[in-house]
Amino acid sequence: MRSTLNRALLVLAGAAFVSACSDAPSEFLTPPEVGASLSNAPTVLGSSVFDLAANPDGSLMAGEIFTGNVVELRKDGSELVGSDMFGVTGLAPVGRGNTLVLTGGGFGPPEVARKLYRMSRGGSRLVADLGHFEETVNPDQVWNPGEPDSNPYNLVSMGGGSALVADAAGNSLLHVGTEGTVDWVAVLTPQLAQTQYIKDFVECPEGPPEICLLPDALPAQPVATSVALGPDGYAYVGELTGFPGTPGISRVWKVSPDARHVLCPSADCTQVLGGLTSVVDLEFGPDGRLYVMELDALGWFAIEVAGGSVAGGQVKACDVNGGTCEVVAGGLSLPLALTFDAEGMPWVAEHEALGGPADVHPLF
Repeated sequence: MRSTLNRALLVLAGAAFVSACSDAPSEFLTPPEVGASLSNAPTVLGSSVFDLAANPDGSLMAGEIFTGNVVELRKDGSELVGSDMFGVTGLAPVGRGNTLVLTGGGFGPPEVARKLYRMSRGGSRLVADLGHFEETVNPDQVWNPGEPDSNPYNLVSMGGGSALVADAAGNSLLHVGTEGTVDWVAVLTPQLAQTQYIKDFVECPEGPPEICLLPDALPAQPVATSVALGPDGYAYVGELTGFPGTPGISRVWKVSPDARHVLCPSADCTQVLGGLTSVVDLEFGPDGRLYVMELDALGWFAIEVAGGSVAGGQVKACDVNGGTCEVVAGGLSLPLALTFDAEGMPWVAEHEALGGPADVHPLF
């Protein structure tokens, strides 16, 4: 059901989650003041940062989802380079002084949401209306009949102004051409997820009836939250997995460069990693490994119940050929974004509270 998918997505944005659920934990309502940053870490003073991107000159770009600010971070400070990008979920520098900016669904004004823009210091222009594409095409209707739903969540530049976009609510990978044409590349399919984990977490049988009376397993929507372009030219797509948010079932898919209108799994879309939990970002490192960011080791549902970080987020370095991963960083506080700068240094955005300010700092 789309409603369970939205539940998974909204937990990634505290303010949006509060507006959707009147009984949300009170700590979501007033984010704490930002704490002291690490001494070598510039801090984004604003709302949650869902994406970081590296510029060729060594600086970083950060998008503040609720303020709509796009900020450039440098060693000597930060500079506002764009505004009014409310709901910014993805960034991809293209050329000199230009950035592709992606906006998600449900985070900003309708006229700004679910679109791809090209932004420079002189302003921005619309490239593609991804929400309209979902409304008219609705790619995942092959297995998910119902109303169209779109939440463009992450993107990667393909060069020449084209891009690949992971649509979380659409469960799809989209291609946007240089002239703004949109087509769907792949649709991720659901899997059965065991519910015992969440029943234990809310202490059934005394817990909420809507949880405790669930069947033993439910189909979990894939929820595409991340896309990275591999050194082999293939696209790699990570999934959060929707309700019931069972840990250890998130996957990463490998999609052929010229694929169009394929299902995952298929010959053109194969699973390369499994056993992951609430994946929110992917990035290939200079060592050729795929770095996978997990929101929390116990998953997004645990965060929803607890109202904050539980076991802590993780970053794993993975061999996509062998299908193995190792944890390279753990105990992160609600991490949502990962990138490597021009020198190969990994950077992350952590949050004391979802919807609150973000600290951007080196991972190690």
